[in-house]
Amino acid sequence: MPTTLDWSHSDPESWANYPVMLATQRGLTQLGSDHSVQPGLAERWERSRDADGREVYVFHLRQDVHWSDGSLLTARDFVVGWRRSLRGRERGEMADLEGASEALALQERLAPEAEVRAALERVGVEAVDAHTLKVTLAHPRSYFLARVANVYIFYPAPAADLEGRSDEAVRDYFDRPRDGRPLALGPYRVESWDRAGERVRLVHNPRSAFPVPLDPGETPVPVITLMKSEIGPALYERGRVDFVFVDSAAALRVRRPDDLQREPLLSTYYLAFNTETPPLDRPEVRRALSRALDREALMAGLLPAARPSHVLLPPELPGAATAEEATRLPHYEPERARAELAGLAGLDRPLRLIYRAGDNFVPEVAIAERVVAQLAKVGVQVVLEARSDFTAEVSRRTAQGPRAYDLYLRRLGGDYAHPNTFFTLFEREGNHQTGWETQGGGEPMRRFEQLLESADAESDEARARASYVQAQEVLIGEQAVIAPLYHPDRYFRARDSLSGLDVDPFNFLALRTLRQAAPAAKQAEGTP
Repeated sequence: MPTTLDWSHSDPESWANYPVMLATQRGLTQLGSDHSVQPGLAERWERSRDADGREVYVFHLRQDVHWSDGSLLTARDFVVGWRRSLRGRERGEMADLEGASEALALQERLAPEAEVRAALERVGVEAVDAHTLKVTLAHPRSYFLARVANVYIFYPAPAADLEGRSDEAVRDYFDRPRDGRPLALGPYRVESWDRAGERVRLVHNPRSAFPVPLDPGETPVPVITLMKSEIGPALYERGRVDFVFVDSAAALRVRRPDDLQREPLLSTYYLAFNTETPPLDRPEVRRALSRALDREALMAGLLPAARPSHVLLPPELPGAATAEEATRLPHYEPERARAELAGLAGLDRPLRLIYRAGDNFVPEVAIAERVVAQLAKVGVQVVLEARSDFTAEVSRRTAQGPRAYDLYLRRLGGDYAHPNTFFTLFEREGNHQTGWETQGGGEPMRRFEQLLESADAESDEARARASYVQAQEVLIGEQAVIAPLYHPDRYFRARDSLSGLDVDPFNFLALRTLRQAAPAAKQAEGTP
């Protein structure tokens, strides 16, 4: 269930809001089936650099896009929306905009409201005219176009509805859907939101410039009800609901229904090392442990299908490693691993591996147990610990200073279709909790971040990709901060009577192309 319908303000639990936001809103760009950037609300754009080296985009908006009340989308809607995002609960996500750092700093020190508003006026988003939007970034960013396609805080907001309203009135606008509000651009709009009953009702938006693609004999689904239920699978079996996630990997080993479907995710499941604690404070030890892992055997028989991997970037992602590049990263070489680990000091104690407690679509328990067995074959003892407080335990430090764990298992999912989204977690300010910023006096981390900065700022795709490849080799090869294990898939069940009810590669329920067979009478009349 969503935590908010206010896509500009959002909140740290933003992932929960994506199914509704993606069904009801749109971005300047959108992603093709191959994850390439394509026109969205903008029909075209120019990209350049100004005299100060800043990246400038001029977006030309489609002139046939209307909000669900019939009003025209304008560039002002982006200005209002992005300025609101700079005041929202995820405002740091807007830091790439020119002038954003000033506006963010003023809010951090609780500056007077007039100063904050003045700073927001100087941020690099400008309505040149009704259909032309100029965006200036503080630094060139190769991922920007992919990011605005999928990260919903970059979506426009209905300026005519919001400007001049009090904060309380704006909250009421989003918190209590009614009278066709909040407005939408996508094929659906929110009609009601029952927090107590944990239900959201979406209705078809006939004014959308992004209509549901219909085959002969199909019609848009007029109403969608999203609900949270602990008995979802039972409701599906009884025909009460038309879609359900399969959130138990263990269940897939018992029964695989005929209507089971699979979506490969832009995601990576990995083993992380506490690089501050001996013997894992030595890169050669971490590399050897990575070489001891047989990813194919780890995943064998656990799921209907699996994509074992020793690389960070999923193969479907633009810029993913080639076969030759992948060979340069630690992969299964058991004899080499055994030789490198033989006689090393510090491996006479069991290593503590923690993972999330509870069942989910990743078979964590089975993977953890197999990791233990495989490392035992090279003389390394590992003890397992399932944690319901996983996030807190990963960050917990001992009295001596380093974190308390030795190894942990975690899934990383992409937020947008670009290599950058997989690397940011492991930067100095990222929530990786591995301590690798202390390795080598910080030099490897500095080199890693320099490679990312170079790639992020590079307009030439080939040169940007080369820098991302080097960054991956530093993280996974040279320093072996993590050992990737596989790229997860998401399993779900959906009725055959519906088409386009799917999960997207970012692990969100996809409703944008949902349609159903038209009633027989209408089909006879020739109604599509």
